[in-house]
Amino acid sequence: MNEQQFAELAAGHALNALSPEDEAAFIDALAEHPEWEHFVASDAATVAALSDSVAEVSPPTAVRSELLARIASTQQDHPAQAAAPASSLESAPVVPVESRRRSWGPRAWFALAASLVLLIGVGGGAVVIAQQLNRPAAVVALERIEAAPDAQEASTTLPDGGEATVHWSESVGDVVFVSDGLPTLNDDQSYELWFVRDSGAIAAGVFEAGADGDATAVLSGTMSPGDIIAVTVEPAGGSPDGKPSSDPIVAIPTA
Repeated sequence: MNEQQFAELAAGHALNALSPEDEAAFIDALAEHPEWEHFVASDAATVAALSDSVAEVSPPTAVRSELLARIASTQQDHPAQAAAPASSLESAPVVPVESRRRSWGPRAWFALAASLVLLIGVGGGAVVIAQQLNRPAAVVALERIEAAPDAQEASTTLPDGGEATVHWSESVGDVVFVSDGLPTLNDDQSYELWFVRDSGAIAAGVFEAGADGDATAVLSGTMSPGDIIAVTVEPAGGSPDGKPSSDPIVAIPTA
């Protein structure tokens, strides 16, 4: 399972909408790739925001009636297959589970979530839902860290007068880098984050800064106590060999 497929399953997991097979695959993939935990945290926060953002009301009768009518008229695949003769089942094309999963498309589970919330809160709530769905994952992670009882942060001043801050929480499991005033890069360059410890520098993801040098980015991977969070300027897309190719322009001790 690749990272994109895991991200799609993470949305379904947050909605408790995965099949037993997909849930098992999701749990196995998370155990194998703990650095993908930020997808789980971000999707759980978004679903929670969806459920809290709109007051529960009774849906209009017409909407309810239309929904029930469509459910009644929609062909149910599994019962039909159960009743079909064995010969017809043998001749029917088999669609792999992986193909069926991908047919939802990236993040399509949230379209389902938004539709369900709209059924119980029609009107101004739709604007809130759109705002929640469009929030960057880094912003959601930062809010969860700041709300955690064990939230911590460390900052440093940039040479041009800006500031860079690292936010983290052991209970949340995320680390977020926030800055303003980063220098503008050329098109063939990228900023890359690193966990720096005695064993060396561990790549933690590439990010872009806005025109004014502002950036908010979630670090990929797990921080160890005492790590230094560093930022280097690398070729576009990140260091080709997984090691810093230049001296860090930002280095923030966390201990």
